[in-house]
Amino acid sequence: MTATPVLCKRDIDGKEETRRVHPFNEKAVINMKSLGDAAGLTSLGVHLVRIAPGDETTAFHNHELSDEFIYILSGTATLTIGDAQHALGAGDFAGFPANGPAHIMKNTGSEDLVYIMAGGRPHLDIVNYPRAGRKMYKAGTRLDIVETQSIKEVHRG
Repeated sequence: MTATPVLCKRDIDGKEETRRVHPFNEKAVINMKSLGDAAGLTSLGVHLVRIAPGDETTAFHNHELSDEFIYILSGTATLTIGDAQHALGAGDFAGFPANGPAHIMKNTGSEDLVYIMAGGRPHLDIVNYPRAGRKMYKAGTRLDIVETQSIKEVHRG
């Protein structure tokens, strides 16, 4: 598909969803349409996401070098940021600055949760998964995942 800067509603409606299950959280099942890719964006990911009732968005995480945000279009959710929980619904927005607290969202309603998710796509990033005990290092298209307990501090003398 050739990228186009304008996606009309009929283009978006006709676009097939991609289903993804997060490797560190089997309850995180998302169905998404990558609007940014379709529009040719390379340094910003923009996705239309649908989550079934009871499902979560991802594994509890934060990015060290990339900002993210969500904007709820329909449905209800509980957003956990660090230890705090927030009830969200249509019209609500949440921003997650780089190196901010870890976060996760769960569809707590009886209908699908639909939202726009966007985030930076820096060449280098580190994603922390504190509940899973893992870190993911991203360099371009290469992804390396390590157990945080195996990371050792190196001292230079």
